[in-house]
Amino acid sequence: MVATSCTNLLDLVSGDILNFPQTPRALSRVNTVPGVISDIDGKKGTDDDDSHASSSEHRQKIIIVANFLPLNAQKDKDSGRWCFSYDEDSILWQLKDAISVDTDVVFVGSLKVDVDESEQEKVSQELLDEFKCWPAFLPPLIQNRFYNGFCKQHLWPLFHYMLPMFPDQGNRFDRVLWQAYVAANRIFAKRVMEVMNPEVDFVWVHDYHLMVLPTFLRKGYSKVKLGFFLHSPFPSSEIYRTLPVRDEILKALLNADLIGFHTFDYARHFLSCCSRMLGLEYESKRGYIGLEYFGRTIYIKILPVGIHMARLQSAINHPSSIVKVQELCEQFKGKQLILGVDDMDIFQGVSLKLLAIELLLEQNPELQGELVLVQIVNPLKSSGKDVEEAKKEIQIIANRINERFGLLNYEPVIIIDYPVPFYEKIAYYSLAECCIVNAVRDGMNLIPYEYIVCRQGNTQMDQALGIISEFPRTSALVVSEFIGCSPSLSGALRVNPWDISAVADAINLAISMSIIEKQLRHEKHYRYVSSHDMAYWARSFVQDLVRSCQDHLCKRCWGIGFGLSFRILALSPSFRKLSIGHCVSAYKRSNQRAIFLDYDGTIVSQTSIVKSPSPEVMSLLDNLCSDPNNNVFIVSGRGRASLGEWLNQCENLGIAAEHGYFTRWDGQSSWETNHIATDFAWKSIVEPVMRSYTEATDGSQMEIKESALVWHHRDADLDFGSWQAKAMLDHLENVLSNDPVVVRKGQFIVEVKPQGITKGLVVEEVLSRLTQKGKSPDFILCIGDDRSDEDMFESISTKVYGGSPSSAPEIFACTVGQKPSKARFYLDDTAEVMMLLKSLGTASRLKPVCDEEGHSERVEAGSETVA
Repeated sequence: MVATSCTNLLDLVSGDILNFPQTPRALSRVNTVPGVISDIDGKKGTDDDDSHASSSEHRQKIIIVANFLPLNAQKDKDSGRWCFSYDEDSILWQLKDAISVDTDVVFVGSLKVDVDESEQEKVSQELLDEFKCWPAFLPPLIQNRFYNGFCKQHLWPLFHYMLPMFPDQGNRFDRVLWQAYVAANRIFAKRVMEVMNPEVDFVWVHDYHLMVLPTFLRKGYSKVKLGFFLHSPFPSSEIYRTLPVRDEILKALLNADLIGFHTFDYARHFLSCCSRMLGLEYESKRGYIGLEYFGRTIYIKILPVGIHMARLQSAINHPSSIVKVQELCEQFKGKQLILGVDDMDIFQGVSLKLLAIELLLEQNPELQGELVLVQIVNPLKSSGKDVEEAKKEIQIIANRINERFGLLNYEPVIIIDYPVPFYEKIAYYSLAECCIVNAVRDGMNLIPYEYIVCRQGNTQMDQALGIISEFPRTSALVVSEFIGCSPSLSGALRVNPWDISAVADAINLAISMSIIEKQLRHEKHYRYVSSHDMAYWARSFVQDLVRSCQDHLCKRCWGIGFGLSFRILALSPSFRKLSIGHCVSAYKRSNQRAIFLDYDGTIVSQTSIVKSPSPEVMSLLDNLCSDPNNNVFIVSGRGRASLGEWLNQCENLGIAAEHGYFTRWDGQSSWETNHIATDFAWKSIVEPVMRSYTEATDGSQMEIKESALVWHHRDADLDFGSWQAKAMLDHLENVLSNDPVVVRKGQFIVEVKPQGITKGLVVEEVLSRLTQKGKSPDFILCIGDDRSDEDMFESISTKVYGGSPSSAPEIFACTVGQKPSKARFYLDDTAEVMMLLKSLGTASRLKPVCDEEGHSERVEAGSETVA
């Protein structure tokens, strides 16, 4: 069977072929260099994979992945031949014109028709050769459960803030449908990898149907350059957290390099979910929002999609559009035309719009016989009881309005619920004095953009409308504040669609405002829409995707986790996990050792309710301190009273409390005070401020130390606590600008302490005293988890190498957790720290001895028995 092309179905409806030229502004080609990323699979994605030629031998391409290919497909019943054509209404088809001709574009997605298994291979090759499309064929059962099931019954309602509180309000979560969603995404991933060269190609995944696809691609190829754009709203954390598979989807999305949203609200909701549910932090880096995740930075892109300007302008010039405008001018002569164009679904707010029109006509009798609303209702995209009820309600309200206010040869509301050709919509756009988009929730909605461009018109359209070309262009927009395009249309009249009275007032204002005001609003909108079109959107996203993938060149990656919890651990080549065996070996070779340990988060878990050290911790510390060659110090921000009480039984243990303001060299010594800071008058300023924030922030508390004041917000609401901490930081920095103190933000804390008091100075002082006593260490171990511990890492890395290289000690600076750090090593958690200390303690209990023949053996210290 041979697949052949036929004309677009839209053209068949319009009776002509609209040959739209490409958007003139194109993307510049981007050259990349393969990165240093290690194998995570063993089968695919290895650095030395011979199955792919070098990047210099391949043209770069962008693989655009979406649920449906931008194709129309139809099978001739008589000949059995497939007929394919581009779907010019598809945003993906329009997207290809925005990408440089030097870059190949390949589409991966499913067809809207079933193809017999025996034909799939041939159809695939035909589509790839002729349309640059590579179809993913889903088994009918999976397709139904994936698209009509999980996507439409769970994700789409949830992302539009609709919860299944009762069975008749939506379907409850069904794990069978979730499994079909995962299976479908896996099939898509397989098809993507069949046409992808991971060394040079970029993959751009679109919309909520494929949110777990990034995990499968990242697992297959750790080098994949992967972007994701969500075209729907992303709900607030209070809504999203009701999804039983919330973590799986979030973690899957975080396997992308760049995640795009239409508005800041959608991005903010996503970031809040990552913060609240996964405990991740994000920050703005030189204008870009970055989310840290296991050593990788996932960037967040906020940019609404634009329209295909060339296609729209070509349609405006089309003879069919001109003819239709002339017909409409005659039909609505002497009338004020208001236009609505909406999909037939429950979130478009069409019935609310009609109620506003009814109220407007009721309150303004002079508009009766003059005002006409033409409501175009696009064909059903989904079916269901809710949609049928919404359609029925629209007809009931429209009929009531026409009965109340209709006159001979006049109907105030005209409902067009059949498929309308694009050229006919162009004609309505061009003629309408006002366009209203009243959706209660919509991801983007490009109707206002199309309306603005059509109102700008051209010479031919001006002649059809009977206006002078030099006459100023005008337009009036009433848009819901709950749609994605609303923030970009600052000249529109924004409304709450649920407030019928406010919507009626906005429509009245839109049609009655002065010509000059309409002109100024229109010019402002047209400047934005014409400059932020589809080409601008695509170019901006791809450029940011290239930038987001630059870290691939300088980091080594490991795959960790199973199933949808799979993620990439990305680390600098010089930053690696501490090998306990290597550390113990160096420990055994050394003669004098210095060991510096943080307390909270290092030897005691941050999440532990009991903050005093466990018997296991005390035993490990005692073992280390009993070795006369060891100098062990606990360096903590905690007060000396609690540390002294908890650790008193370890007689040889040194303690530096409050970041080194107090120091005790062993259990028999008295506390020494750092005399750098003696003036604490600043406490009288800080304490009232912290108390006011404590009262205003439920779950927070203030800690009063002898040398510092600390505000804790670990138990407060995550977002509110962070906001309050930032506000307090700014507040205290302003009021203490002339005082000799440091205000710093740590892990769930804000601390104020004297200048010059750091853990780094503790390390320098201890090492200096040991050197003066002739006990200069040849082994240094430093472990911590907090930002304050970075001072220790920096000190031992830069201050210790004063002697010759041969006398330099072996240094192990180790942070707890995988994160950017000045340390060269990391351990995952406190459990691994305990394992390391236990191994060192075991090595301390064994000392080398020699038998009569000089062979080295080991005996336990204090024992007469040969081990």
